[in-house]
Amino acid sequence: MDTTPTVSLFDDSYKSGFAPWIIGQPQPAVVELERSGAFRGRVLDIGCGAGEHTILLTRLGYDVLGVDAAPTAVEVARRNAETAGVDARFAVGDAFNLEPGYDTILDSALFHIFDADDRRRYARSLHTACNPGGVVYVLALSDAGRGFGPQVSAADIRGAFTDGWQVESLVETTYRGVIGESHAEAFGLPVGTLVDEPAWLARITRDL
Repeated sequence: MDTTPTVSLFDDSYKSGFAPWIIGQPQPAVVELERSGAFRGRVLDIGCGAGEHTILLTRLGYDVLGVDAAPTAVEVARRNAETAGVDARFAVGDAFNLEPGYDTILDSALFHIFDADDRRRYARSLHTACNPGGVVYVLALSDAGRGFGPQVSAADIRGAFTDGWQVESLVETTYRGVIGESHAEAFGLPVGTLVDEPAWLARITRDL
């Protein structure tokens, strides 16, 4: 990203009732992470959006907090949790000023919205939030994609997580989104179609 989008832009997307990243279900890559035993201890779902992952993990018994900078996103997430009958916790918060105390942090499609300077600021904030030896998982749209959203390279991820971090793995996966009017012509697909776009999944450990 050349410039990080404003929080109000995302808030307006939730107010409109449509955003290409809201698919009404958890990301398949995150579901597989949970099944692999990736989550432990206190969990932070940063940039939680409509709350699908916080709701999933809460239902499965994890101690998890979903945080988003967009107040409307948090309102939507709380309504979704209530509809699902899950007592999930959400809060409005700043990704650049996170509180400490988390063993596992999930970032599904937040890292890739930041410009280069903000990616480094964000990594420093995550370092504060993550306990020593804790793990951050980053799911981000890949620069191999078709322009579904902001895209980053493997070097972008590695370059942000340097001092105090170890990038233990960085693998190719997919990110699921929904085609809106802005993508329909370019992708040659009807509005509402689900697509799986190339993505990175990084496992990043905070140094002890």
